[in-house]
Amino acid sequence: MVEVRLPDSLARRFRGRPRTVTLEADSVYDLLMRLNREWPGLMDRVRTSDPKIRPHVNIFVDGEPANLSTLLQDGAVVEIKPVASGGEHPQ
Repeated sequence: MVEVRLPDSLARRFRGRPRTVTLEADSVYDLLMRLNREWPGLMDRVRTSDPKIRPHVNIFVDGEPANLSTLLQDGAVVEIKPVASGGEHPQ
């Protein structure tokens, strides 16, 4: 199981959903697909059609920058965070 922490800005768009969820996923991409099934439209807010993570979003796995292909271990903590003004996205 993986713990996912969503920013307030994203959680507000999906009213009634918790900011922290636990689910099974093998990769960041798999995690986003599973979240999107429960919260339709979430993937569009995090990923471009390329597919890449949007420039205004950072994803961290256990505190380390991640991308869509980053593999997840059982017990990992995934944080989805908006980029601070002027920040860069780790690709």
